[in-house]
Amino acid sequence: MLRSRRTAAVAVALTLGAGTAGVFGLAAPAAAHVSVNPKEATQGGYGRLAFRVPTESDTASTTKVQVVLPENAPVGSVSTMPVPGWTVSVAKRKLDPPIEVHGSQVTEAVSEITWTATGDAAIKPGEFQEFPVSMGPLPEVDKMVFKSLQTYSDGSVVRWIEEPQAGAEEPANPAPVLTLTAASPSPGASGAPAPDAARDDDGDGDDDDGGGAAVGLGIAGLVAGLGGLALGGLAFARTRRSGTPSVASGGTTTGSGGPTSA
Repeated sequence: MLRSRRTAAVAVALTLGAGTAGVFGLAAPAAAHVSVNPKEATQGGYGRLAFRVPTESDTASTTKVQVVLPENAPVGSVSTMPVPGWTVSVAKRKLDPPIEVHGSQVTEAVSEITWTATGDAAIKPGEFQEFPVSMGPLPEVDKMVFKSLQTYSDGSVVRWIEEPQAGAEEPANPAPVLTLTAASPSPGASGAPAPDAARDDDGDGDDDDGGGAAVGLGIAGLVAGLGGLALGGLAFARTRRSGTPSVASGGTTTGSGGPTSA
């Protein structure tokens, strides 16, 4: 009886272990797909992007990576950074109609970039490699989808070409997606009038009020000055009368000795 219970417990443990391994086995590919970093950039600007490529296989190495640029969002300038041990080739396509970049018409754009490993530079199991790219001006679209192909040393090819949809589960082989946001408006671009201009254009503004106040103050000062002048003249007249002796008309001056005879 005890042996049968142990056998049953072992069977349950193996079943659970197999189920867990199956869950992680399904989740691993979705977490290690080809991606672009950073995931966001600004419309109209230049961006330094890096395509990150991990090797998912346990037995084979990644020997080639192909990245296709979206046809609906052409970019006028694309340049690659050298990656040691890898060669790079760039394919272009004609643009109809052309796009304008810094005042010049651009009639062709990069359509595909391919990196190929040389020697022992292949991305081994458990490793990843980044492939830097500079591009711009970035188009005025919401996103850029870079469909990619990953080739292994055993000849197998993984196609990362499924476009993720908002609100939906991530597809089995999602393509790298770069989200583009609108550029922020520059300061002072709202077109609002300057404060001084607004006051000058206003017929009832502070300038008219200031002029009226100045005239009023001038009149008040003139009145005060005239009043002061009048008071000064009156005081001068009073002082003159009090300081001069009065002499009666036709009177005789007498002294202690009596009248003086002629």
